[in-house]
Amino acid sequence: MKKLSYKQKSSAAEPAGTTVGFLALGCPKNIVDSETMLARIGLAGFILTDDIDRPDILVINTCGFIAPAKDEALAAIRKAIAQKKKGLIKKLIVTGCLTQRLGEELLALAPGIDALIGLAGRDSIDAVIKELSSSDQSRPAMLLAPAPQGPPDDRNRLLINPPHWAYLRISDGCSRKCSFCTIPFIRGKFKSKPMDIILDEAKQLTDNGAVELSIIAQDSNFYGQDLGQKDGLVKLIEQLDKIPSLKWIRLMYLYPAGIDDALIETIAQNPKVLHYIDMPIQHISNQILKAMHRNDTKRNTLGLIEKLRTRIPDAVLRTTVITGFPGETAAHFQELLDFLGWAKFDALGCFPFYPEPGTEAALMSGQLPESVRKRRAQFVMKTQQPIAFAQIERFVGKNIAVLVDRRADSSGNALGRFYGQAPHIDGVCTIKNCTAPAGAFVNAVVTARQGYDLLVEQAK
Repeated sequence: MKKLSYKQKSSAAEPAGTTVGFLALGCPKNIVDSETMLARIGLAGFILTDDIDRPDILVINTCGFIAPAKDEALAAIRKAIAQKKKGLIKKLIVTGCLTQRLGEELLALAPGIDALIGLAGRDSIDAVIKELSSSDQSRPAMLLAPAPQGPPDDRNRLLINPPHWAYLRISDGCSRKCSFCTIPFIRGKFKSKPMDIILDEAKQLTDNGAVELSIIAQDSNFYGQDLGQKDGLVKLIEQLDKIPSLKWIRLMYLYPAGIDDALIETIAQNPKVLHYIDMPIQHISNQILKAMHRNDTKRNTLGLIEKLRTRIPDAVLRTTVITGFPGETAAHFQELLDFLGWAKFDALGCFPFYPEPGTEAALMSGQLPESVRKRRAQFVMKTQQPIAFAQIERFVGKNIAVLVDRRADSSGNALGRFYGQAPHIDGVCTIKNCTAPAGAFVNAVVTARQGYDLLVEQAK
């Protein structure tokens, strides 16, 4: 959950004095949408505030991918409606993936919403706020439409996170047909952004101080294929490499079956591309993968991991898996555990299967009790913990480059990350006696592991 930590005074006469709070929920792609909307709201002259409990107008950008995200969004919406009933919030706007997924159904689940804005209406957020702030309409305003047919233009964002790193979204939607996933009918088919727009956005971000860009998409290595291009991600990296002030390029959401030799060589040889590979595999059993409609096989995944470890020996590998998929037997689950013990991923996220309405998997036979699904997910994480600890332990005693995220506090310790730590989802480095500002790189020696984190000292 992200709260805005930025305030801007009104620059336009019409909305002068109207305060707008913004609550951004969900994944990095949603964060980018939030930053785009925040820029439009600020440029329209509204006062952006980090007080989400009592603004004149509150905007909640929701996630609706799986049941826990829906529950989190509904809880935030209902809390805002309670504040509205107390007179602390005047108007409530709900937007994002849950709005796109449920549409008018949201009004019944949370009476008191003043406007619903689907994904296609993202860039009209300022117009909707102007309308709400100057009218007393009794019926909710609705800007609902099918998912956009083209990719969003995310230039001119107001960053929620520190300016020295940012997300760079290169596409939207997904054309794969994973049987458990809601993304295709929330965000539509895969749509690559034109490369010139991506590069222009990257230049904006680096001109604003970004030295690290995290490439994000639903399927990053599919970039350009919908446009008939080959090796689109590799070609994009080649262009990003030409931006002098950009030092780190982090690749997220790489579909395992799409990681080919050309991409592996680019990661291995380009000094700006971090040796950090995020590739959600979801499972390892061929039977479960087939039911998931994944284009992977156990043999190919094993071969890919061996190739990555051989070609990029210092690679940090992250993945996600799903437990309790329909038909997953005890033998399938043990197969997954055995694989994780062999693969030794540096980082891993695990989710119990959720039978999401509208997905093929929700209607499959062999549905497992929720208690079994969750218990298996907990067991995976318990099994993974010593593996993750052992993997990060290998950096103790080594010199690493650390990007400072937060300058030293009164204790003299700063916080940062090395190449194997993605922002928000991985551990951090505690840098002792660090005087460098946020956004600077320091050469440090790793002195100890602290849980999933590293304790480092700035090298003399």
